[in-house]
Amino acid sequence: MTTSRRRRVDRTRDGQIETATWNPTTGCDVVSPGCDHCYALAFAKRLKAMGNPGYRRDGDPRTSGPGFGLTLHPERLRHPARWRAPRLVFVDSMSDLFHPRVPESYLAEVLRVMEQAERHTFFVLTKRPARMASVLTRLRPRPLPNVWWGTTVESDDYVKRADRLRDTPASVRFLSLQPLLGPVPNLGLDHIDWVYVGGESGAGHRPMDPAWVRQVRDRCVAEGIPFLFKQWGGRTRNAGGRVLDGRTWDEMPAHWSPSPSRPR
Repeated sequence: MTTSRRRRVDRTRDGQIETATWNPTTGCDVVSPGCDHCYALAFAKRLKAMGNPGYRRDGDPRTSGPGFGLTLHPERLRHPARWRAPRLVFVDSMSDLFHPRVPESYLAEVLRVMEQAERHTFFVLTKRPARMASVLTRLRPRPLPNVWWGTTVESDDYVKRADRLRDTPASVRFLSLQPLLGPVPNLGLDHIDWVYVGGESGAGHRPMDPAWVRQVRDRCVAEGIPFLFKQWGGRTRNAGGRVLDGRTWDEMPAHWSPSPSRPR
């Protein structure tokens, strides 16, 4: 690997990566310890209490909660087409696009929207990479150049998710190690194009050992993989800051530019 895969950019958004979010689905279910303090589940409960029409359906209380039942929002499919300036779009910040109850026909529509809105760059994060790999292999075996596909690995118990990610046809594959709940010595980084790490925030947050972060950072540096450190975490997202060993780490996939690179 070479350092040409790396791009350093100024971040003035406190570690926030996206410039827009798009939720063609909302709601989800807990699948692993990284979900235990899910911000989206808590936020959905608040939105339901406020009467937000997108969060009327309750999920199973054993794995979900008020306002967090899996819901499709076809009325939102046209939103990216309305955004004239190129954006870096986080897809399904309030859901998991590859939840088993999202129909494959609906996933095909989401893919079509992302293909047509080529001025935007979309990034999709899932804790269900096996389904993602299977669906994309069937529906989109030739990767969309403006879509990044990623999975969450919160501890060494879940490093096999990265293996499923490697089976995914993608122009950019990325790993989210957030919340990082333990060391990941067995995490393979081959065919991974970007890694970001972050600690947990909110009530009951679990602390992150700096040694776990440094281990990942050092491997990324050695292998020429862009590395971004989002936050230490704490009672609030910004409580612990985001300085690691005297500096911030803000690398992004090398072919992405924060300035418009495609015609509007």
